[in-house]
Amino acid sequence: MTAIPELHAGTPFDDLDDYLALGRIGSLALSADGRRLVVAQSTLGEKATKYVTALWEIDPTGEFAARRLTRGRSGESNPTFTSDGDLLFTSSRPTQDEDDLPDDLWRLPARGGEAVVVARRGGGITGVRAARCAPRFVVTTGVLGRSGESADDERVRTERKEKKVSAILHTGYPIRYWDHDLGPDVPHLLSAPLDALAENGQEPELTDLTPMPGPALREANYALSDDGAFVVTSWTVPGPLASIRNILVRVDTETGARTVLVDDADADLSDPVISPDGRHVVFTRESHATPDSAPRFTLHRYSFDSGTVTEVAPGWDRWATSVVWLSDGSGLLVTADDRGRAPIFLLRDGADPTRVTTDDCAYTDLQVAPDGSTVFALRASYAAPPHPVRIDITTGAVSLLKAPADLPELPGTLTEVETVAADGAALRAWLAVPTGASAHAPVPLALWVHGGPLGSWNTWSWRWNPWLLVARGYAVLLPDPALSTGYGQEFVERGWGKWGKAPFTDLMAITDAAVALPEIDDERTAVMGGSFGGYMANWIAGHTDRFKAIVTHASLWALDQFGPTTDAAWYWQREMTPEMAVENSPHLYVADIVTPMLVIHGDKDFRVPIGDGLRLWFELMSESGLPADDDGRTEHRFLYFPDENHWILTPQNAKVWYQVVLSFLSEHVRGEDVALPEILGR
Repeated sequence: MTAIPELHAGTPFDDLDDYLALGRIGSLALSADGRRLVVAQSTLGEKATKYVTALWEIDPTGEFAARRLTRGRSGESNPTFTSDGDLLFTSSRPTQDEDDLPDDLWRLPARGGEAVVVARRGGGITGVRAARCAPRFVVTTGVLGRSGESADDERVRTERKEKKVSAILHTGYPIRYWDHDLGPDVPHLLSAPLDALAENGQEPELTDLTPMPGPALREANYALSDDGAFVVTSWTVPGPLASIRNILVRVDTETGARTVLVDDADADLSDPVISPDGRHVVFTRESHATPDSAPRFTLHRYSFDSGTVTEVAPGWDRWATSVVWLSDGSGLLVTADDRGRAPIFLLRDGADPTRVTTDDCAYTDLQVAPDGSTVFALRASYAAPPHPVRIDITTGAVSLLKAPADLPELPGTLTEVETVAADGAALRAWLAVPTGASAHAPVPLALWVHGGPLGSWNTWSWRWNPWLLVARGYAVLLPDPALSTGYGQEFVERGWGKWGKAPFTDLMAITDAAVALPEIDDERTAVMGGSFGGYMANWIAGHTDRFKAIVTHASLWALDQFGPTTDAAWYWQREMTPEMAVENSPHLYVADIVTPMLVIHGDKDFRVPIGDGLRLWFELMSESGLPADDDGRTEHRFLYFPDENHWILTPQNAKVWYQVVLSFLSEHVRGEDVALPEILGR
């Protein structure tokens, strides 16, 4: 009998309630003078049924402890500094007797005092940008009514609420996005100057910069120039056969005059970043995929002086995930996936990209200090959740800043596994191993497949956190197979349109390398995956019986069904031809599935609609190689969330998610009975 290693006790990962109670940091913001740094931290609310976000000030020097700034009952988000150092944020602050209200825009004075409302609209303030060198801000809000005027918006919104009308009439595509219905309101950009009126409790009048935009600003990303004179935003335009694409548009903040900057019929343009002097804008170009060719992400620069577009860092075989200008406009700091990490790179004209950070971490939320010598960021990896740091741009030295809470202790160690695929491609994965695992006490292995499919296991995940399994004696393998980002365009192309080929064989090869380690028990293995990772779990189920259990979450099952019903059908059809769907659809191999499967799906999932989960469940029960018996009993399980979406977000549902997964793995991988939570009523 295989010995069970002594587990590491006392970490927050040993108890699900302790884990859910950990603070979660995001949204780093730096003031224009570089003296104030703010993060948002989410913690469990009083009833532990939702997370509430508060804003904390971090000392940029790393000397002083973090200081909490806001304490709203429903939380705060979107921290943004004004040119004079005041802090803008969005928050809904209903009284005890009120229902949930839309988010307003608030201003917390730098010199002290209470926060005051700057702007409010019936559709809520959903985003905000403030100029670094001028008293000007821009917000996004949803607007109803033919005229787009505030009065019409309020009238229609009130009538719909009072008469309980939820109907939405669509005239185009798409109609849903990830986890929410689109409409009936449409996003607008509004702007106003920040002046003394706001400090006196009066709200400045908002000017609609984009009257009657239609769906053009849905899911848009936009930037405001440092002098507040103009906005550059992505702008959605319809195409043939229910397709859409994104162009770049400039909008004047005084007049609302709109000018198309870049319109590329063969690509989507997004994520504009305006240079400090306002003369250039850098943006991401995503080429349109074809059935035989994956998209390519490249950086480009538009010059307002010449009206020309040039590629930034041509020939660089990495995809930028975020971009900021150096304070003097002489170059760019860029993050990009790179071999299971996401370091910071420095890009200057005429020079090859230079890697600034050299550790095993992923960086986000870059904020460059005014003197140009330092960048602040959130740093994360599978060894630590996001936390604020200061980085010397010249040396790459990283200093940990004092966050609202210390980093949690882990119940094991993180290592790397490498091997070579059948076609010679180098493969690698992170491997999280529990303390005490050894050749004398090998542990079971859970193979986790990432979603995307264009993605990488390179940073901390609160939803798919390996340390919760590690704390219970499992090793967790986090591989990047074909289609993963951070390994170059050719690595993506290896799996493009061929989901069941190289991605599958890569996963099996890296699993072989992991189970060959003496501390891993090759007889006790499982597979878990969500979204595309769930697709791969389904594909694995129909193509091998080497695993003892399979967990498939929000998974693609029948590709011919998924393609037309997902929220962005035009995007997937660039790759998913009828021939590709037939060749790569897991449902065609249901008869070969002989491994117990735990199916998990949320009813409000619009990216992988619930129909895929329902069909998977029925066909497992009726057509698989492990069907329900004559009395309807089955080894398969279906964990269904009527009010969750692609992600299981509410804390107590997330707790049930982990409890059911752990129980299922214990039964089939370890041969142990672990009781299901009583709250399920079973």
